[in-house]
Amino acid sequence: MFWRRRQQREHDLDRELRAHLELEAEEQGDANAARRTLGNQTRIKEDVRSAWGWTTIEQLCSDIRFALRVLRSSPAFTVVALSSLALGIGANTAIFELVNAVRLRNLPVPNPQQLVRIQIRGGNRGMGISGDESQLTYPLFLQIRDHQQAFSGVLAWSSGGGSFLVGEGVQSRRIPGVLVSGDFFPTLHVSPAAGRLFTPDDDHKACAAPGVVLGYRYWQRDFGGRQSAIGRRLIVEGHPFEIVGIAPANFSGLEVGKSFDLAMPLCARGSVLPKWQADPSRTDVYWLAIFGRLRAGWTATQASQHLQAISRPLMEATLPVGYTTFQVERYRSRTLDAISAENGISSLRGEYDTPLSLLLGITALVLLIACSNVANLMLARATARGREFAMRVALGAPRIRLIRQTLCEGLLLASGGALLGLALSRILSDSLSRFLGTETNPLFLDLSLDAHVLAFTASMAITVCVLFGVMPALRASAAEPMAAMKTGGRGLTAGRERFSFQRLLVVFQIAVSLVLLVGALLFVRSFRNLATLNPGFRERGIVLASFDVSRLNLDLPGSRNFERRFLSEIRSIPQVETAAATTMALMGDGVWSLIFEAGSAREDARVAWVSPGHFDLLDIPILSGRDFNATDTENSPKVAIINQKFARRFFGNANPIGRTFRSRPEPNYPAAEYQVIGVVHDTKYFDLRQPAPAIVYAPSSQDPTPDSYWCEFYIRSQAPPTAVIANIRRRVAASHPGITPGFRVFQTQIEEGLMRERLMALLSGFFGGLAALLAVIGLYGVIAYIVERRRNEIGVRIALGARPFTVIATVMKDAAALGATGLAIGAGCSLVLARATASLLFGLSPRDPLTLIAAAGLLAAAIAVGSYLPARRASRLDPLTALRPE
Repeated sequence: MFWRRRQQREHDLDRELRAHLELEAEEQGDANAARRTLGNQTRIKEDVRSAWGWTTIEQLCSDIRFALRVLRSSPAFTVVALSSLALGIGANTAIFELVNAVRLRNLPVPNPQQLVRIQIRGGNRGMGISGDESQLTYPLFLQIRDHQQAFSGVLAWSSGGGSFLVGEGVQSRRIPGVLVSGDFFPTLHVSPAAGRLFTPDDDHKACAAPGVVLGYRYWQRDFGGRQSAIGRRLIVEGHPFEIVGIAPANFSGLEVGKSFDLAMPLCARGSVLPKWQADPSRTDVYWLAIFGRLRAGWTATQASQHLQAISRPLMEATLPVGYTTFQVERYRSRTLDAISAENGISSLRGEYDTPLSLLLGITALVLLIACSNVANLMLARATARGREFAMRVALGAPRIRLIRQTLCEGLLLASGGALLGLALSRILSDSLSRFLGTETNPLFLDLSLDAHVLAFTASMAITVCVLFGVMPALRASAAEPMAAMKTGGRGLTAGRERFSFQRLLVVFQIAVSLVLLVGALLFVRSFRNLATLNPGFRERGIVLASFDVSRLNLDLPGSRNFERRFLSEIRSIPQVETAAATTMALMGDGVWSLIFEAGSAREDARVAWVSPGHFDLLDIPILSGRDFNATDTENSPKVAIINQKFARRFFGNANPIGRTFRSRPEPNYPAAEYQVIGVVHDTKYFDLRQPAPAIVYAPSSQDPTPDSYWCEFYIRSQAPPTAVIANIRRRVAASHPGITPGFRVFQTQIEEGLMRERLMALLSGFFGGLAALLAVIGLYGVIAYIVERRRNEIGVRIALGARPFTVIATVMKDAAALGATGLAIGAGCSLVLARATASLLFGLSPRDPLTLIAAAGLLAAAIAVGSYLPARRASRLDPLTALRPE
């Protein structure tokens, strides 16, 4: 449109000038006289165009075309510059995309800023059964929903990423699912992709045949996106449910990093959840997350004050049963709170907030190093083109035009680097998302481009252009015609003055590279410490098997007897060396503890009820006493095996064998007295990073509340885990078709628990190595260019008898000074910034001297190699060739 209008106005201008010329020629009777009277027509056109305001646009377009020709004429420079910038910008954008997806992106619902999360101020404080300190009970949800006045709607869902068994027989499989209140979709103002979504009418007491809503991806994957899926029956946990609707494509739930394939109303919990969790009267099971949508005119602060005001009666109405007086009073003192939830909720934020922030800082430093390299290249080009710029200044070119042309080159490089970086970031961010997810806990992140990502990438491009474009542009505009036209002035002193800024950039690159290398070595060594740590038990050759026995409808005595028989069956399967039952697998995703007393000591300790053979299977040595055996029955005196830490806490240096201790009463766990029959070695329990806790092991036959829904076994075998799992599946399917098995490889589960450390070690190592490589390339480029500019001087030295070693030493001495300065600055910065990494390190001081020395040594060796190559080439100069221009 612009060019068409311009052509039309140019055509009109030509016609008008011809008309004026014809009229003037008619008056004077002489066309030549008319031309002289009107003046230079080209100049008139330029003045008119200037009045139109197109001159600046035309000059800018001309500068861009010229910059494109210049870049095309130097393909090596262009490729190196674009690659460096694309890698730097792409890495930054990829990490920012993760930060954006985890922390910044709003929920894909209308007016997400109106959503707040309702929780107990200060968390649950360890009361009851909970997977998240911010979860609430079902009775509390009902009380809040029925008595609040701050929200237009209150919704609840089963947070934590649960799953449901879908299908029958060998075709059944577990898929991620969620239980939601009837107000869930209406309060969020979410519309269905097909069918309908739940309403309050779908979630009521005794809902006989509730429907299900499918996630969009699951609908596309398993039903081909066909409308005929609506109305079909789906078998979930052995019960038929009708598919009533499909969630929209952009909605995967309110928990960042998790997605649901199946949504069911809360009233269906009796069909799909264990009895203890499905019981609506349980006031000690914290399993719901609750959101509210603010009424018009209300703020989150006002809603929080309102919830605090009504907390006392809500707590009174939901007092827990079976708790001590102290615990009940502590429950009464709780207050509810409301916090903004426009970005949803996620456990990823607490786990990866610091690592992602550090990685974003690391990639920013890598980008600065890349910019320094490009700036050095452009400064070298500006110096080499000094005669060209001087000639243009001598011919009348304004200096602002030279600055603009050089900035156009930088802008094109920055824009090209940003576009390539944006494409590269898609690959990197998708790869990182898959890397962070695990087989047992897949990660779902929305990594689509949005305003945050585009603004970040654009700001990167502008910053990059300023960082490496301004200095070369100013140097180009400062060209003096007389000085630049001289052929001399290439001595040592002039060279130092000319390249002082480039030297400063190289020092900066080396300093930053050392900081990144130190950080990389710290994270790599920390990960190695964890990966090689002895947790106190066997890791290899063990499979954790969980069997869903809820369909067997076992009672309390029946569950004990069935577990014993079933364990014997598992032990008899070929390839199974041994098996043992437990109520709490080590390094799992749950923690169970009770409060114990012995004399004046009173502390909480981890608890697990295990079968005989448990310690032998896991290679946990029994230091004194004996293992559990068949005489430890439900009716015999209660016994326990304790670990070393429990023994030290409760019995000091005394021999604990034969001593007794008591457990304080908890709901469903009456007070009991235990006699110590053995002491085992300390082991890790929940997390390798945490010190070994005090642990009490009791025989599974004496478990006061055996689980009638699940059996959990350790299974040891020398065979490959896949073969063992396949054998167990076949045997269970043949003998117990009502049991649904699930398996985890113990070693894999432990390794997945180190995902954060593995991420930091991998990425920091890669970016640290990349930074060092870029710094060495930058040093190589500067030294090589200095050598090239000093060819005459070096040629004279060689002609006068300088030996190759002397030339190499002269050049490398210059590089050594730059390297030593950069390493000294980098070492100081590393010590100052070390504190930021302390929370992510294990078994290592952030100011570890060996790490600093190793990083400095590696970088110094790389610097020596990078400077030796141009020095060696300089020592082989032919004096006649070098002095020929003179």
